[in-house]
Amino acid sequence: MLLPSQAGSLRYLQRVHVHGVIQRYREYLPVSAETPVISLGEGSTPLIPCSRLSARVGRDCEVFVKYEGLNPTGSFKDRGMTVAVSKAVERGAAAVICASTGNTSASAAAYAARAGIRCAVILPAGKIASGKLVQAFAYGARVVAIDGNFDDALRVVRQLGARPDFAIVNSINPDRIAGQKSAAFEIAEELGDAPDLHLLPVGNAGNITAYWAGYRQYHALGKTKQLPAMLGFQAEGSAPIFHRRVIAQPETIASAIRIGNPASWETANATIRDSAGAIDVVSDEEILAAQQWLARHEGIFVEPASAASIAGLFKCCDAAASAAFPFRDRLAEGARIVCTVTGHGLKDPEAVRFDTSPSVAATETDVLRAIGF
Repeated sequence: MLLPSQAGSLRYLQRVHVHGVIQRYREYLPVSAETPVISLGEGSTPLIPCSRLSARVGRDCEVFVKYEGLNPTGSFKDRGMTVAVSKAVERGAAAVICASTGNTSASAAAYAARAGIRCAVILPAGKIASGKLVQAFAYGARVVAIDGNFDDALRVVRQLGARPDFAIVNSINPDRIAGQKSAAFEIAEELGDAPDLHLLPVGNAGNITAYWAGYRQYHALGKTKQLPAMLGFQAEGSAPIFHRRVIAQPETIASAIRIGNPASWETANATIRDSAGAIDVVSDEEILAAQQWLARHEGIFVEPASAASIAGLFKCCDAAASAAFPFRDRLAEGARIVCTVTGHGLKDPEAVRFDTSPSVAATETDVLRAIGF
């Protein structure tokens, strides 16, 4: 006979092994028995306890990384896309359409292919990491590059989305946000409660909005005792929410968050306010340093935009930065902290800094010297 705690663990494990966000969380999503399930087995991504990251934070804090790069197309977008495309098919759409800085295009194209419908991607010319663009082409999307930035692309998509044949699958679609909140459910279930702090990169701001919605929903259902403070980090050259103004020409190496006028700006502000959280900026150098640190010290390889949450955590712990960003004082003894990393490092391999050493002679001595032994 199972003890109550064992029974609870068993139910959790059984739920984890249900493949796909809709199958696992159907009761919390805007789907019905008539909704066709378009899935690639997304979700159930690892929540990795990071001992070296925890040691760097100190204060007996526990730091976990939610590794969303292990979704089917390599980013968190798949959580929302399964719901958005399933609902698009249910409504009879002939095609899905999106504006993209890369990850949305890959996800939309994959799920459209899975559904057997067309996909159109509108993107800013020359601004997309090749790893993401290759995915969209591979899945058969019709890709159109425009002169302009992401915000220009989204404006065109909004116009085309008024046509009955198209379903918009950007995060302005509430079905996307509904699917993305499933990551908060997973974290709460695995930890047994919500974390004390949750740090995320912020671009179009749909993800921080979705996580907060998920935490609030589980808390209202009595599944968690507390709600986390939500901390969002924008790239220094692309930080409209932080600066409280539209950035006409956003620039950052973190292409996934290179957005000057976020679609979920208002709901992100509400999330920060209601969770007693904060929004701040990190530089490209801080982002790249955090990307390298996470790969070399925890074995987790992420694209630059993902590393904004890790760079933000380092900023929280930096005494020199505490005057401008006072969350160092919010790091209570034993706090549980979650950093979401949103995309796999192979999404943008060109951004990685590495040494290009010359070749050496094929001898044991020369090779040992080259590798530093």
